[in-house]
Amino acid sequence: MIAALLRRDLAQFFPFTGSGAALPTVFFVAVAMLFPFAVGPDANVLARTGGGVVWIAALLAAILPLEKLVARDIALGFFDQLRLRGMAEEAMMAVRLLAHWLSFGPPLLLACLPAAALLKIEGETFRILVLGLLAGTPGLAAIGLMIAALTASLRAGAALSGLLLIPLALPILIFGAGALARQRPSEPRLRRRDKPALRRARTVCGGGRDPGGKGKLGRLHFAIASRRRGNPEPHATGPGLPRRLRRPAMT
Repeated sequence: MIAALLRRDLAQFFPFTGSGAALPTVFFVAVAMLFPFAVGPDANVLARTGGGVVWIAALLAAILPLEKLVARDIALGFFDQLRLRGMAEEAMMAVRLLAHWLSFGPPLLLACLPAAALLKIEGETFRILVLGLLAGTPGLAAIGLMIAALTASLRAGAALSGLLLIPLALPILIFGAGALARQRPSEPRLRRRDKPALRRARTVCGGGRDPGGKGKLGRLHFAIASRRRGNPEPHATGPGLPRRLRRPAMT
């Protein structure tokens, strides 16, 4: 009975079945398309803010299917018939939650590919974003199902569902966007031929004692790597470096 119920719910909720279930995915991609027009084509700005935009789009897209989750079946007496046949209410809602997530979560994860291309999200940031959505969308689906069940008998249930979902899903949004905010930009690595110069610099700076790499050695590491790559960094001309390793001032 559970398998038959899952097939019935998937046929009702899955996108492109004529029930409007594809609207969350379309809305998600539309937000990703419109955001670059609003903030400009700067790749650095898009990469820095794109992860948060994707999470907000996922949160807002989760509001769209709430009206049709349980209201229609309650009006038809579908859950009452299942209860008379001996099926527990917990099993009904578990199957409905699984069907709702399968019709909502994986399409959003697939839609992350064009969204990431539009928002200049790539590499490690994209991996963290996809893993965060994979862990967060079941929570959004569970909160949405709970709100849909609470507001199914209300006249203005659709509008109230959106107002209730946003504050309840805020912790998921904070943890998902916080995982992206904790990511640090990578510093340039030293090449093998730069290591002898770094060892000589350690001797000049006091025998290599530099806890945490935040003093002279940290500036030397960054300055040597930047000099090899041709990047004019301010660390390469700072007063903390030995005179022979400083970059000549531009005239």
